[in-house]
Amino acid sequence: MSDQQNATVELERGGSFNIALRPDKAPKTAANFVEKAKAGFYDGKTFHRVEDWVVQGGDPDGTGRGGGKMPSELNDLPFSKGSAGIARGPDIKVNNDSQWFVCKTDASWLNNQYTNFGQVTSGQDVANGIRVGDKIKKITIG
Repeated sequence: MSDQQNATVELERGGSFNIALRPDKAPKTAANFVEKAKAGFYDGKTFHRVEDWVVQGGDPDGTGRGGGKMPSELNDLPFSKGSAGIARGPDIKVNNDSQWFVCKTDASWLNNQYTNFGQVTSGQDVANGIRVGDKIKKITIG
C-alpha cells in the first residue's frame, strides 16, 4: 500500500470528504480500511453516532455494536479536528475491524487510547454536517 493513499467518502445525500490515510503509523488498520472500501463493504452503511465532537459509522449492524476485532495500533498521531480513528471496546489492545470515526473538534483525550489512521484533508464541513442515519454511498481509494 502506498504511503500516499487517500480515501474519498461520498455520502448518499450528497457531499464528500477526503481522508489522507497513514499506513506509516497504522499499517494494518489502513490496509483493513482500504480492503473493506475496495470490496464495497462500507457502501450503504450508516453513521450511527453523531455528537458535537465526533461522527462514527461503518458498523455492519448499524447499532454501534457490530463488527469484528483486530489488534489496536496506537501511535503518536494526535486526535485533532479531522482525525480519523477506529472504534474499540473496553480493551485498549483490541479495535473494531469496521467502525471508524472522524473528529469534528480536537479530541486530545483520545491520544494514545485509540488508533489514529488518517486525517481529513478536504470536506471537513461535510463530515461535520453528518446526521445520525446518513449513509455512505461509496468510499473510493485513490
